[in-house]
Amino acid sequence: MKLTLQLAAVYNILWGAWVVIFPNHFFELVGMELPSQPMIWQGMGMVIGVYGLGYWWASFDPLRHWPIVAVGFLGKIFGPLGFVFNYYEGKVPFEFFYTLITNDFIWWIPFFLILKRVHQDYNWKLSEK
Repeated sequence: MKLTLQLAAVYNILWGAWVVIFPNHFFELVGMELPSQPMIWQGMGMVIGVYGLGYWWASFDPLRHWPIVAVGFLGKIFGPLGFVFNYYEGKVPFEFFYTLITNDFIWWIPFFLILKRVHQDYNWKLSEK
């Protein structure tokens, strides 16, 4: 659990920094039209980077800090769902799918397993009492 969360932390911090510092780079890589408002994309990078800090802190006691993992897991579920809805409505090109692979899909099983352990061993406790 510790290693998973630390890897997620490093990944999120690096990905967030990349998007904030080079907001057009992803779009250039996949051949998408550059955003007219890159600040929105940079805001997304900032949020992902902040998640990374949360994962790092949670890695020191994943069972106690399970709400951070749960929020991250929900984002990793709802992000792809949002993509699917927007893709089928023609609001986002397919190339955006590539962000889901490393930002969401690869973390589904490890985060699920952490939360399963929380359920089994910790019974979703929010405090020591």
